Amino acid sequence: MTEVLRYTAFTTDPAGGNPAGVVLDATGLDDNRMLEIAAGIGYSETAFVFPRGAGPEADAREFDVRYFSPLVEVPFCGHATVAAAVALERPGALRFHTRAGLVEIATSPGTATLTSVPTSSTPASDEDVAEALRALGWSADDLDPRYPVHWAFGGGRHLVLAARTRERLASLDYDFDALGNLLRANDGITAQLVHQRSEDVFDARDPFPIGGIVEDPATGAAALAFGGYLRAIGEVTRPRVITIHQGVDMGRPSLLTIEVSPDDPQVTVTGAAVRI
Repeated sequence: MTEVLRYTAFTTDPAGGNPAGVVLDATGLDDNRMLEIAAGIGYSETAFVFPRGAGPEADAREFDVRYFSPLVEVPFCGHATVAAAVALERPGALRFHTRAGLVEIATSPGTATLTSVPTSSTPASDEDVAEALRALGWSADDLDPRYPVHWAFGGGRHLVLAARTRERLASLDYDFDALGNLLRANDGITAQLVHQRSEDVFDARDPFPIGGIVEDPATGAAALAFGGYLRAIGEVTRPRVITIHQGVDMGRPSLLTIEVSPDDPQVTVTGAAVRI
């Protein structure tokens, strides 16, 4: 029987963060079985870890990793990566080969820092912006004019919209099917909804309808994409360390720290994880 561990990531409190399933040795599991396991757990993602090599040839720090939501496989998931890296209990450097590319991880007991694949970000079309606003029940006046709407990539695509006020972000009530259809049509994973609290501090909420999840309390992949987005729109003229608070409105507070530099398309995100 396959053992599934349960961790919550981007928190040190079992009642906070984003829960993830972790299968530390998924050898022999096919796609249907992994999807079945993920659906049975019901978390936004479960990470399936495949040791590279076998017997004496196995590399204790290099793994193939796949991620399944209850409905679909996704190319990369940040919070499940943090959970898996902590669950492996191997402080030091790890290398996860994902469908999005190589993700290098620096670990210490209870925490992990992920380095993304190269990030990128492009403006969303007027049609996509209009459809996103309709699905969210927002108006154009609800958007922060300093931050254009983009499709941002950090291992997966995320639609970035910045709310003008914290109140707008807090009152999230969206059309699940309409937003899911927009994301699917653009190979997107979540909508990364943010509000700038102060210069280097943001609040975030992440609807995840394509995975059958109304909202993620912590989304490491979207945080990485957001760092690339800030770089693309010219908001990273010096190395920046940015704090993202997520999950607060859901009662599962999460803390994500990203680091982004003007001359490097890769972004890092750091977070803790604890077993539940």
